[in-house]
Amino acid sequence: MFYRTVKDFLLITFGSLLAAAAIYFFMLPSHVVVGSVSALAMVLSNFIPLPVSIITLVLNGILLIIGFLLIGPEFGVKTIYTSILIPVLLGLLELLFPNFQSLTQDPLLDVLCYILVVGMGMAILFLCNASSGGLDIVSKIMNKYLQIELGRAGAIAGMVVALTSAFCYDTKTVVLSLLGTYFGGMIVDHFIFGLNVKRRVCVLSTRLDQITDFVLQELHSGASLYQLTGAYDNTARTEMITIVDKQEYRRLMDFIRAVDPKAFVTVYTVSDLRYQPKVWAAKK
Repeated sequence: MFYRTVKDFLLITFGSLLAAAAIYFFMLPSHVVVGSVSALAMVLSNFIPLPVSIITLVLNGILLIIGFLLIGPEFGVKTIYTSILIPVLLGLLELLFPNFQSLTQDPLLDVLCYILVVGMGMAILFLCNASSGGLDIVSKIMNKYLQIELGRAGAIAGMVVALTSAFCYDTKTVVLSLLGTYFGGMIVDHFIFGLNVKRRVCVLSTRLDQITDFVLQELHSGASLYQLTGAYDNTARTEMITIVDKQEYRRLMDFIRAVDPKAFVTVYTVSDLRYQPKVWAAKK
């Protein structure tokens, strides 16, 4: 338990460092307001004579307090830690690299680099059951009091922050801010759900024994067999279900085409797999 806790906090620290680096090296030089508390802090820094890191820390603190008052103490230690750590790391980067200028000298490239790096950081936080606080708290408040689903609430909050760029920057920057916010959400989802995508394959075939043996013996994957009854003719059939990765899926489909081209196959995308024994089969 102690080892797992230490590992989680090390990963959270690394994810927070990636997020802080993305903000400082890519978002701030481009002035593109990609929906986040740090982006809002960048806008406010044009009116308040304080560093972005300090404004971010204050905003995160205010949102945490509001969250505790309106939602309750459901924000764990990890979220509090991250809400403080990211602005602290941002302040450290401000000290180490004062007056940093854009690496690419192109706002569009800066935005692309930002959403890629921050996407990796946010994915690490998500996998450790943590969040960056900030707009996540706003999303939960909107979900509780306005009955807006969390994903949509987060998108709305991010877009509102992106629109604040209109107070300080030109039209091009506003458009990039909106696009960056939209595609940034997609990139985060890709890192969280897209890197471990598997396929749930369901097969009805007259050669089901051969196909099942191939799954167990050649792919070394698990399989389940279910008894079904066709509604049209009340014929009893057996369906095999297995979960495979991309390479195994290609091999399985090639094998099915070879042994039974008329097999009925349905395929589903699986992005979250909690438990997969090495070999498990329910026999007829």
